[in-house]
Amino acid sequence: MWPKYKEVIGMIIRILQVLTYIVGCIRLGVKPWLFFQLNAPYFNEVKGIYSKLDIDRLIPDRWRLQQFMDVGGREPSQYPVFVKPEWGQNSYGIECANNLQELNQIRQARGESKFNYLIQHAALEKIEFEIFMIADHTDLSRAAVLSITQVHNRCEEEFPINGIHNGDTYYVDISHELTSEQTETLWGNLSKIGAFRIARFGLRANSIDDMVKGGFHIIEINLLFPMPLLLISQGRTFRKNWQFIKMAMNHLIKVTKTIPPQQAAKSIFMRNAWYNQKLKIKVQSESPE
Repeated sequence: MWPKYKEVIGMIIRILQVLTYIVGCIRLGVKPWLFFQLNAPYFNEVKGIYSKLDIDRLIPDRWRLQQFMDVGGREPSQYPVFVKPEWGQNSYGIECANNLQELNQIRQARGESKFNYLIQHAALEKIEFEIFMIADHTDLSRAAVLSITQVHNRCEEEFPINGIHNGDTYYVDISHELTSEQTETLWGNLSKIGAFRIARFGLRANSIDDMVKGGFHIIEINLLFPMPLLLISQGRTFRKNWQFIKMAMNHLIKVTKTIPPQQAAKSIFMRNAWYNQKLKIKVQSESPE
């Protein structure tokens, strides 16, 4: 599936989810714009972003990869590493360095930047997974929606930068391969990280069994616009996707109603839209013709 095709499909699916959510909110008397406040307690108002560094600090040590701000010439203790913007989505702006020379080339090409960049050690496990969740409105510590997607890549690189912009990346829904007990155990681990109302966890493990038992490292946690990647997985029909979207948006509307009236509203949409646009422009200007 070509990158542009995947992007178009992803955009259509996002639009369908948004419209389903808005219509459902109106029908049930919920304010649709509260969507942007679902994870507001984790939004860094000073920086104006969902900071990857802030979220990283929530991860227990056994699942956390070494990660630090790329300032002051600090060098990683091992390679490969990924250099990524402190805020970004869909793998925008991420680069891989296999040694110090490549890292310095990335730094030099970056030059002066308005963005903060992080260096993250690569997860050495063999298989990449994406876990999407929506919390249960009756008990936010439980998941009402939980899907598990395995990430594949056709290239021969050991540590590819996967995402919808990578033409070699494709996804397979493996939710059905886990028993209800395994799914509950997996969420029992991930729920220890934060009280998220909606999220997508990217992680690497050596097997499904290892992942379930907690033998994984977390690559990233997406809290802003996390799309369930099973919707662009191979073999999915429109009917299956539409059924999932209706079910998931119904739960998301219910969990939106759990936002406390006293929770401080934060200007999340506009500030992140600005960052996203600036980052896209920067990445596209640095990309070879």
